[in-house]
Amino acid sequence: MLKEFKEFAMKGNVVDMAVGIIIGAAFGKIVSSLVADVIMPPIGMLMGRVNFADLYFPLSGTFESLAQAKAAGAPTINYGLFLNTVIDFVIVAFVIFMIVKQMNRLKKPEAPAAPTTRDCTYCLMAIPLKATKCGHCASDVKAA
Repeated sequence: MLKEFKEFAMKGNVVDMAVGIIIGAAFGKIVSSLVADVIMPPIGMLMGRVNFADLYFPLSGTFESLAQAKAAGAPTINYGLFLNTVIDFVIVAFVIFMIVKQMNRLKKPEAPAAPTTRDCTYCLMAIPLKATKCGHCASDVKAA
């Protein structure tokens, strides 16, 4: 069983997938930091010094800040954090789209397979390329 697991784990696709997941997780953290620390602060400044991470709607009570609401244990809808997450997703999805698009562009298209049959000139049924007589209508045909 250990041998089978080792063979499975060392297959190229499994290792490639593991590397992709690890890089994806690291990339996700970078994008989250980019959104929270670089993109959203200037947008917040343009909108009158708004910190999107602090935007919330309390479901009970009135609080000065999200931190106070959380400390009190009050339920909240944190739409500012949701906006940050949506922007994270859009950036990651766009980057993945661009990578896949470039990979598809670099792939060589497969050459079409050489035909193995041709159509009979009389009955138009498929016959082997080297046939001299049609197996469907018994007509004599020229070998290709």
